[in-house]
Amino acid sequence: MKKNKKIKEDLSGRMIRIAGYLFISFLALSCLLPFLIMVASSFETEKVLVLEGYHLIPQKFTTYAYEVILQGNSEIVGSYVVTILLTVTGTGIGLFITAMTGYVLQRPDFQRRNKVSLFLFFTTLFSGGLVPFYLLMTRYLHLKNNYLAVLLPALISAWNIIMMKNFIRTSIPHSVSEAAEIDGASPFVTFIRLIFPMSKPALATIGLFIALGYWNEWYNSMLFLDSSVEFRPLQLLLYNLINRAEYLKNSLAGKNIQVQDLPLETVKMATAVLATGPIVMAYPLVQKYFISGITVGSVKG
Repeated sequence: MKKNKKIKEDLSGRMIRIAGYLFISFLALSCLLPFLIMVASSFETEKVLVLEGYHLIPQKFTTYAYEVILQGNSEIVGSYVVTILLTVTGTGIGLFITAMTGYVLQRPDFQRRNKVSLFLFFTTLFSGGLVPFYLLMTRYLHLKNNYLAVLLPALISAWNIIMMKNFIRTSIPHSVSEAAEIDGASPFVTFIRLIFPMSKPALATIGLFIALGYWNEWYNSMLFLDSSVEFRPLQLLLYNLINRAEYLKNSLAGKNIQVQDLPLETVKMATAVLATGPIVMAYPLVQKYFISGITVGSVKG
């Protein structure tokens, strides 16, 4: 009887695991399929895309959309450089500030840690609004047409600080800091040489969040960077390109020019591939740290 019961439990557990794997696989495919269609459409001819719609495999393979974007177009190259510099600089500085703030807020000997944590949490519920934010950046900080207007607002996130604080509190005993300070290390040296290297899972996870924020940033760029700036971030360039393509398509409608002969939709898809491709490559680099950083850092503290 016990053997039959164990066999039934093993069978039911196996069926649950198989159902879970199938469900997760379906979700993964549903997320991957639109990206594959976008990549395939970027290599499709405009005529096939307009007349027949989207396909998972290009019907008539061509790289004309990429040639239109890249040939003699220094704008997208400059936008790539600006976006990469903003992403690398903002992620590095933001990670350091976030980790240092989280470390201080979890120390038991910091008497005002609860008040500061409450202040940070309060900012996640309320904000000053768009108009005060715009006036602060332009009239008081004088950051109009300055890349700092894009870099500074995304440096610090209350959510990231809280997650880093909880990760350090639950994963790194305070005795580590106490032992280092007994040996003569200052709190800053303790943080740099011990806490920071031991926080790789949380750093990788939060670093990916910050990098995604900078890479996908376009709203602040639209607010504070006008046409006088030579190179604007990549996502804003994509946004403007889509608007120009839509305007061109609408203006040519009803005229003798064949819209399907102009690479409008394929250029959109090719630009989207160029904009999302590099950041997708970052996921495998932090995958082994991502899950542990999320689960440990999300413990309520």
